[in-house]
Amino acid sequence: MKKVKTTKFFTKETRDWVLIDAKDKILGRLATRIARVLMGKNKAIYTPNALCGDKVIVINARHIRVTGNKELKKVYDKYSGYPSGRKEMNLKTLKEKNHSLVLRLAVKGMIPKNNLGAQMLKSFRVYADETYLEVAQKPKAITV
Repeated sequence: MKKVKTTKFFTKETRDWVLIDAKDKILGRLATRIARVLMGKNKAIYTPNALCGDKVIVINARHIRVTGNKELKKVYDKYSGYPSGRKEMNLKTLKEKNHSLVLRLAVKGMIPKNNLGAQMLKSFRVYADETYLEVAQKPKAITV
């Protein structure tokens, strides 16, 4: 008789809260490590088609660093769809406007571009200072 192999799916896994301090961290390296935690690639039960990653809280986004001359040369743009509706700003002005948006955009570019990626991005919180709202969830602090 032939044995039938069954595939195990870990879709009912509990998702923990993780706290990451971004003080004096490099933007790209921090974003890749956050994306791995959101996708669940740091767990043994990683399944690419299920939400198995942890929920991430990042504090001190104001103190994120970049290497080289990226503050002035890296350009973010958005386009409204209308003629002459393209707006450009460099990293320095974007950081002055919104500290957390820089890290959010970096992580958004590293997670899947589908409905699952949108759900992962919903479980990602960024705060510019040390105070955060999810104190009741008791997140465990990890170093990245």
